Amino acid sequence: MDKGWYPDSFVENKPEMIREIVLSHLKPADKFIYGFASLTGLLDNRYEGFSWGISIGRKLDSRIVDKIITGPTIEYYNHYNQINLELEKLNKELTDDLNDNGIESISIQPTVKDKANDPEYLRTLTTSLSHKMVATRAGLGWIGKTDLFISSTFGPRLRLSSILIKTPVSPQNKPIEKSLCGKCMLCVDICPSHAANGILWNISTGREDFFDPWKCREQCERFGKEKLGADVRICGMCVAICPIGIKNNTKS
Repeated sequence: MDKGWYPDSFVENKPEMIREIVLSHLKPADKFIYGFASLTGLLDNRYEGFSWGISIGRKLDSRIVDKIITGPTIEYYNHYNQINLELEKLNKELTDDLNDNGIESISIQPTVKDKANDPEYLRTLTTSLSHKMVATRAGLGWIGKTDLFISSTFGPRLRLSSILIKTPVSPQNKPIEKSLCGKCMLCVDICPSHAANGILWNISTGREDFFDPWKCREQCERFGKEKLGADVRICGMCVAICPIGIKNNTKS
C-alpha cells in the first residue's frame, strides 16, 4: 500500500492504523491468527526500542498433518517449507507497509536459517527472539508438553512469525502464562525420542525442565535420513496427535 493511503484520522490513531494494516495482509482470514504483545524487558538488546510485537500464525493443512502420525512425509516437509516461505513474504510486505506509514518495524522470520555453523545456536538451540514467547504474550496460546506452541484456534497445526514495532498498541488478549494441556499426555507418549517428561509449562519454567531439545533434534535428523533420504531435520508426530489441533481443524 502507498504511504498516505489511510485517512487523516488513522494517522492520529496509529494503533488502529496498525490493526487495519495487519488485517489487510492476512488473507484468507480463516487461515490466520494474530495478536499484539507488550514485550518490555523481554527482548535482546539488539531490539532496543522495539517494545511491542505482532504475532502471526498461519494454519497448516490438516489433510497433510493427519498423515504424519507415524512420522514425517515428503509432502509435510514441502508444505512446512512452503508455509515458511509464505510467512517470510507476508512479513516483508507487512513491514514495508508499516514502515511506509510511519510505524517503525522489523521482521523476525518464521524459521531458523543458516545456523549450522553458529556455535551459540548449536550450544543452546535458541534464537535471539522466540516466536512462541511473542505469541503467548499476545494471548494466542501456550506452550505444550513437547515444547509446541498450542493455539486455541488451530492447536499446534500452524507456523509462527513475528514483527517488532516501536509504536505502542494495546494487546487484544491477556498474556497466557501457564499451560492449558492439563493431564493430557498424548504428545509425550508418542514422541519417538522421549524428549518430554510431562511437566506443565509456565512462564517460570525453563524449557529444559520439561523438554530436551537435543533429543528431539537428533530424532528429527534420523527421520530426515530414514524417511526422506535427505540431510534435513523434521518430525511432526506430536503436531498430528494433539487433540486440540484435531478438534479445532477441518480437513483443509
